[in-house]
Parts: sequence; C-alpha cells; structure tokens
Amino acid sequence: MSETQLLVGPFNRVEGDLEIRLDVAEGRVASAFVNSPLFRGFERMLLGKGPRDALTITPRICGICSISQSAAAARALADAAGVMPPPDGARVAALLHAVENVSDHLVHFNLFFMPDFARIGYQGRAWHDQVVRRFTAIEGSALRQATEARAQLLHIVGMLGGKWPHTLAIQPGGVTRAPSARDKVRIGASLRAFRRYLEDTVFGAGVEEFAALSSEEAFLNWDRGDAGLFATVARDLGLADYGCGQGRYLSFGAYPTNDGPLFASGQWDNGVLSPLDLTGMVEDHSHAWVLGEGAHPERGETLPDEDMREDAYSWCKAPRLNGQVFETGALARQVVVGHPLARDLARRGGVVGRVGGRLLELALTQIEMERLLADIHPEARFMDRVELPREGEGVGLVEAARGALGHWIRIEGGVISSYQIVAPTTWNFSPRDAGGVAGPVEAALVGAVVQEGEDTPLSVQHIVRSFDPCMVCTVH
Repeated sequence: MSETQLLVGPFNRVEGDLEIRLDVAEGRVASAFVNSPLFRGFERMLLGKGPRDALTITPRICGICSISQSAAAARALADAAGVMPPPDGARVAALLHAVENVSDHLVHFNLFFMPDFARIGYQGRAWHDQVVRRFTAIEGSALRQATEARAQLLHIVGMLGGKWPHTLAIQPGGVTRAPSARDKVRIGASLRAFRRYLEDTVFGAGVEEFAALSSEEAFLNWDRGDAGLFATVARDLGLADYGCGQGRYLSFGAYPTNDGPLFASGQWDNGVLSPLDLTGMVEDHSHAWVLGEGAHPERGETLPDEDMREDAYSWCKAPRLNGQVFETGALARQVVVGHPLARDLARRGGVVGRVGGRLLELALTQIEMERLLADIHPEARFMDRVELPREGEGVGLVEAARGALGHWIRIEGGVISSYQIVAPTTWNFSPRDAGGVAGPVEAALVGAVVQEGEDTPLSVQHIVRSFDPCMVCTVH
C-alpha cells in the first residue's frame, strides 16, 4: 500500500467530538494526530463567579462523569478552606463516586467497546455469532442486561445524592444526606444485586476469584462470562499487541477518605514506582489552539486562539509531568496500587491491558463499595459548615473512571480568579508537545494495521476505544 492520509471521525459511541488524522504507509499507521475539535470553555465561564458556583457548573462539563467533577470541585474548595469532611461524610462521597465509576466501566465495555466485534468484518470468526447475539448495538442481550444492572445500581445515587447526573450532594464540608439505618439496608440490597449481575453475567464466577487473577496469561485464558468472551476474541485477534503503551502510568488516588485514598496515588515509570509529585507538571500549548505559554495548572490560563493557528491542531492541551507523557485510567490505577494482574498487563499495556484493567476494577471496586457501606455509621456526623476564604488557593485531585482528574482554583476578592481543570482524556488524547513528542493515543496508534479499502480501520477503533475517551471533558 502506498503512502496515504486518512481522516477518521467523527467517532460514534464516543462521548463528545473526536477526529484523528492518520499518515499511513505500507498498510500501517506511521503517525497519528488527535484533534478535539469542539471548544466549550468551562474554565472561562467560572471566572468572576462565586467559589461555590463551581459545585454547580463543573458537573455540567459531562453527564456521564458528573460526580467525578463534583468531587474534584468539592475537594478543591475544601483545600482552599483548609478543612476536611467528617470521616463518614468522606465515605459517603467515596461511595457515590465509586458507583458512578463502576457504571462508566460497565457502559464502556458493553455499549462502547464490545459492539465493534459484531461488525461484518469479523464474520466467519468462531466467536462472531456469539458476539452478535450479545453485543450488537441496541439489540444485544448483554446491552439490555448491563443497562438494567446500571440503572439499579444508580438507585444508590438517588438515595444518597437526590439525583444523577449533576447531584449537589458532595460539598466541601461533607455530604448533604445522612443515610439512615434503613438506607444502609436498601443500599446493601442494591450492592448485592449488582454483585449477582457481575458474578452471573460479567465474570461467570465469584468477584473475588476474578480479582485474584495474577497474570495476563490467566486473564486471556479466562473462559467464563462476558469477560471470557472478550478473552476469546482477544486471543484470536492478538489484541494484546494492539496499541501498546509507553510504560508510564499516573494515578491521583481514587476515593479519598480521611485515612487516604482507597486506591493509592503515585506514578509508575517503566517499572519504577514513585510517590505522586506534580511539581513538574506543565500543560504544553505548542500544538493546541490556546494562547500563552504552557504552565503548571496553578498558574495556567485557558485563552482560546480564535484564529486557530496553523501549527496547532486541537483544542486539547498537552499535560506533561517532568517532561514525560503519562497514561491514566483503570489500568494505571491498579498498576500504581500494585495489583499483580495490572502489573503484568502493563508490560505491553495495549488494548487487552486497558480493557482488562477496567474489568479488574469492576471486581475490586465492588469489594470496596461493600466495605465502604459497612463502615458508614448512621449516627455519625456527615457535614460540617465551611466558610470559604475571600483569598486562597486549592486543588482537588480525584480519579474519574477514565483516570486522573484535577481541579485547581484561585480565589481573589471572594470570587474565582483562576480555575484550571485537567481531565483524564486531556492526558490520554493530548497533542504533541514542544519537543514533538506524541500523546499516549497518538503513540499507541503507530503501527496499527490499515486494511486495503478501510476508511475507518477496525484496529484504530479498538485502540481508540480502549482508552474510553470523554472528549467533552477534554475540551472543558
């Protein structure tokens, strides 16, 4: 195949707008350029607003991960005020957040990722008919089961948060609803029902048994439930070698409590684990339609380049840590935690690693949600009154389903003078930096096979979806 160029997009089954320009040579992707084509400007909207307005505005960045934005905003305000929520308030906030993240993992696997294998391009494969029955868009039996299980799980958010999305339940001083003993019983029933769904449908075995897997080989040989069907597809197509990562992973720490996050924070660089240190973090603007010099989010600005200069190609900035590209997400979280399966999957860190990381987290987070519920005491205090300063700064670091999410706020004269947000997809779908170094997705796409006549290559779709992009968060 001669050298050619493809423009892939807009992608269906992706949250928001995404286009990718591919340079193709000899039937493989030689280079990729990821464009987040829609600017939304939430950081600009927040300027001049009262600090508490962040709790209302930032969740509107995205409907499917609104609790993540809410939790980050609340923690940024709490940090600016120099307070921590009561322990039980922090546990309820963590439970709310975990429910949303698990729901996102479920939607990604069943509605976003697996339907691609029902395409006619795979007709004739031994597993194709089963995938068609389970995962065909709208009609697949797995989709209906997942949607029902997700709806039942989200009843927990209804009880504790009043509504979903865009709940205001998480505040700097805790949570607005003190669960009663009766609420605990009802939440426990919802969690048991979700466990049954995971064990009967997703894993075909006990949650603890799946969570105990310790190697990529064991994962790829799993033969039960929908996870086993994915493993069969992955083995047959060699998906473990699709979209391999660069070996650097980042986690801000998931589900913060007063005793620390339930899943630890840290940074992993090709086998070396270090404590999280964001001192050297910079958002590079070199190839983004953003004016000004790149800076740490504490000092950064988002000034849109209305002329859309020619040497840029995306509204997404390029976050770098100590000049390095880092990937974030479920696999990254569990690599940092030290789970043996995640560490083994990270050796290649491709499509199998990322999807395997999410399936692993479905099991691990179910266990953590049950522990959180057991440790909630209805007679305890769940909210403290918090007076926000007229002058101050704060940062809220959490883990959305897709990875590391940070909010940086500066308050001057009682109003927001600066608000910077770095979302997980900002890390993963970043453009090139000043040194010309590609972002994680751009690098992962190099080498992807492009079959003769393909204008939207299947291999490219699998790799892109393995990152589970949320483009509306990217272009906040």
